[in-house]
Amino acid sequence: MRRVPDSRGDRLAEIVGEAGLDAAVVGDLVRPGDSSRDSIADVTWLTGFAGTSGTVVIGPETRVFITDFRYTTLAASIVPESFRIVDAAAEIVKEIAGQLSGRVGIEPSKTSVETHGKLLGAVGEDVEIVTAENLVTDLRRVKDDAEIEAIAAAAALTDEVYAFVEERGLVGRSEREVALTAEAKMRELGAEDPAFPTIVAAGPTGSQPHAVPGEHVITAGEYVTIDMGAIVDGYCSDCTRTLVEGEPDAGRKDVYDLVLAAQLAALEAIRAGADGREVDAISRGPIAEAGHAGNYGHGLGHGVGIEVHEPPRLSKRSEDTLLAGDVVTVEPGVYVPGEFGIRIEDLVVVTEDGHRNLSTRPK
Repeated sequence: MRRVPDSRGDRLAEIVGEAGLDAAVVGDLVRPGDSSRDSIADVTWLTGFAGTSGTVVIGPETRVFITDFRYTTLAASIVPESFRIVDAAAEIVKEIAGQLSGRVGIEPSKTSVETHGKLLGAVGEDVEIVTAENLVTDLRRVKDDAEIEAIAAAAALTDEVYAFVEERGLVGRSEREVALTAEAKMRELGAEDPAFPTIVAAGPTGSQPHAVPGEHVITAGEYVTIDMGAIVDGYCSDCTRTLVEGEPDAGRKDVYDLVLAAQLAALEAIRAGADGREVDAISRGPIAEAGHAGNYGHGLGHGVGIEVHEPPRLSKRSEDTLLAGDVVTVEPGVYVPGEFGIRIEDLVVVTEDGHRNLSTRPK
């Protein structure tokens, strides 16, 4: 991942001060020192660091990056120079506690009861631990030009993998083989990793929105839902195409056309200022009119960035208004239990007057 600008730390430090805090702890306080890629995403956005041990203490007067011996050299090469890098000689939570003073915010959703208890037991009497939720998540939502460039590169690579999969052919291959081959091609083309485990769901398995690829061998005329994404320069893509080789059942082709119409209607509604709940409802209209309301049980879409699932949300329960610079999926689907499923997903950048579609494979 490329070096990130100091302006991210500057903005967060300003927000921390405006919240009446002396500092905030940013990072994975569920498994500090043994984090996953997603659980450390806030730290990655803020510093460019994507190892398994990284915690930030930041405020108007402090900017500290805490890691351990495994990552000190890496951190020195990528973390902005405004951060003081601390090699945690002690247990990681004690090291974090030693950097705190005054009123300090932590995020409950990213802190375990165990870590919270350890922090309270390790901080000095001058430290007050308070709740401060979504400080970085909100800043991460709207993507800058460099982030959009990385996501677009990941989407373009994913499109290349779709072209490879279609050219290689599906009939006679198992779902699992198609998934493994697609992921191998991603890496060959330069992806750091798949953004998530690739979904390949054929025939009846397609009725499971997040099916695990199995040994089912694809036959002519079966709809095959392939949902995949790549990570490029630290950012994810996400795209779904439902493919068929041979002539599909006429009734199922009608459902495919229905899902495509629902997606196109939703895409037409996407622009800065659009309400996430209303855009979701637009996608449901054609599907409900055709009698498939009960077969479309997930939300229309979600944000994509360092994580493949981020704010904002497009769903029945969404409270988000779309902003220029949001990157979101648009992915309606119809799933008939035990028979088949169809989902079509594009990845788009929201603009002031519409959107820019990053997914270019034919639908």
